[in-house]
Amino acid sequence: MTELSAPTDLPAPAGPSATGPSATADLSATGSAAATGCSFLRDEPVIAVVRAPRIPDAAALCAALAEGGINLTEFTCTTPNVTDHLLKASKAGWRVGLGTVLTAEQARRGVEAGAAFLVTPGCRPEVAEAAAAAGVPVVLGALTPTEVAHAVDLGAAAVKIFPARAFGPGYFKDLRGPYPDVPLVASGGVNAGNAAEFLAHGALAVCAGTDVVPPDVVAAGDWAEITRRARAFMSACAAAAS
Repeated sequence: MTELSAPTDLPAPAGPSATGPSATADLSATGSAAATGCSFLRDEPVIAVVRAPRIPDAAALCAALAEGGINLTEFTCTTPNVTDHLLKASKAGWRVGLGTVLTAEQARRGVEAGAAFLVTPGCRPEVAEAAAAAGVPVVLGALTPTEVAHAVDLGAAAVKIFPARAFGPGYFKDLRGPYPDVPLVASGGVNAGNAAEFLAHGALAVCAGTDVVPPDVVAAGDWAEITRRARAFMSACAAAAS
């Protein structure tokens, strides 16, 4: 299978699609529509984001994460042989997504390989269009209030605030003021020590990165350690719901 890789010459960011909501769309209405599309995050508020030079068994990795309570796994386009990992994990019945998606071609190949959702690091109109055409939810990356509005206009099922560490958990409470109905996901710098705080301040979900899936541990296939880390992260997140 042709491997996904990050493009070397990215097109300049475009505005909202002519076929999508206009820039003047009612954000409360589009936010409600997004809330419907991101229902999978309401049931599973943690996504394990895997970036590793080697993944010996993607299905076993997903099983180890699930044993620790994390049932959504995002494999990224920066990972070698990512389509093979998506295929193996999805065929085993795990719900997996493709992250760091920058182009429509990456989006299409990811869906063909079994991605149940797509995630971008920033607002990518062509990815949003490809996701809509495939009927797959897309979580678009943003940081500023303007970018959040742009992501909503593009039809994002949820908006990933990245890097979340840049402004911290309190920033999510601030964004809730103008965007009370927009589902927000915290990504970048989230760990067991602050995940509960991000959720308590308005994040619908959080992304667990190297705190749960360190590249060296994944490459070594130490699934027991992955389960231990996932369980610890979920225990920390439970504090936000108590």
